[in-house]
Amino acid sequence: MKTQTFQRAALALAVAGGLALPMLAQAQTTPWMVRVHALNLDSANKDGTGLDLSVNNKVFPEVDISYFFSPNLAAELVLTYPQKHTLKAGGTEIGSLKHLPPTLSVQYHFTDLGAFKPYVGAGLNYTHFSNVSLPAGVDIKRNSYGLAVGAGFDYEIQKNIYFNVDVKKVQIKTTVSAGGAELGDFKVDPLLVGVGVGFRF
Repeated sequence: MKTQTFQRAALALAVAGGLALPMLAQAQTTPWMVRVHALNLDSANKDGTGLDLSVNNKVFPEVDISYFFSPNLAAELVLTYPQKHTLKAGGTEIGSLKHLPPTLSVQYHFTDLGAFKPYVGAGLNYTHFSNVSLPAGVDIKRNSYGLAVGAGFDYEIQKNIYFNVDVKKVQIKTTVSAGGAELGDFKVDPLLVGVGVGFRF
């Protein structure tokens, strides 16, 4: 299943890149940059409820949009569609949920290394949980706010077109309750590794 998901994500990247490549290669540089990634989510699964909760890892397509205030300083917004996860307790499936995790970061880009342009960044993540399907009487808090830190690099393949690798650590958690009583926090806290292509236009 994970291989099929990765193949779909890779196909989406290839199509997006193929459509945008001829136009963006000729475009003049502006403050805007768009990247498309195949993104791997690896959850930390830190459970404080005593139920041994976990969600599955997965690969999915992701888009981020950056605005450069200067050659070195940029703001980045990471976007995707709601991601569905299976929730397990002690290895047994007990339900499912979706999460939508937009992340806004400020990045510093190093520009003195030619085509190789590494960067570091930090920001905030907001995650909304929806389509929650759990056993009767069990519920979770729907909104999460946390920090995000990351690093990566753009490598200029040709004018305005970049190969990109990006790594982020994001704080995502929810409070689990049963019968109206709080059981504790479940922290997803994923490591996000993205590989893709960026376009400056």
